[in-house]
Amino acid sequence: MKLYGSLTSPYVRKVRVLVREKNLACEFILADAWAADSPIPPLNPLGKVPALVLDNGEVLFDSPVIVEYLDSLKAPPLLPASGEARWQALRWQALADGVLDAVVSRLLESRRPAAQQSAETIPRQEAKIARALEYADHHLSNGPWLMSDRFTVADLAVAVALEYIDFRYPHDWRGRHPRLGEWCAGIGARPAFVETRPPGMEQK
Repeated sequence: MKLYGSLTSPYVRKVRVLVREKNLACEFILADAWAADSPIPPLNPLGKVPALVLDNGEVLFDSPVIVEYLDSLKAPPLLPASGEARWQALRWQALADGVLDAVVSRLLESRRPAAQQSAETIPRQEAKIARALEYADHHLSNGPWLMSDRFTVADLAVAVALEYIDFRYPHDWRGRHPRLGEWCAGIGARPAFVETRPPGMEQK
């Protein structure tokens, strides 16, 4: 298998963390989705990373799809197969992906010329992120994992999202949510997270 993506995309990082956690054979190929000669559009008509080329030549895209496919290849599963636990894990993943979307939207707006920036976009995205942090903090368990008694896709997705806040929207969210910050530090110490941090990510 071949995974196409960038070092700074949090959506790609989610997949890379899972590949490392499950010790899967998957070649990582750096690809810039914005480059004129990018290999991404022929693989994903939406022109986004990550894109996963399977051994049979088929291509999967969108990080939740890729994560679920790769998770199915090797036990133990990080995403529960059915029941209440599955919906809880998917809800956590949806929260985390929403945070990523908000951080990316805020970043892109902030890079526009000041005269062209929307007065509403950045505050709106920051409010989404703040509410998501409140939710995560309120629903945090007393143990090292967000749910059950082991590391799951919920932990993976949320920790990637929190560290992406540090990377692209650094602010003192830990001062408001110290327990969540401590939880993130614990997950972030796992080798899969350490080895996939993008160049320049601030360490907290």
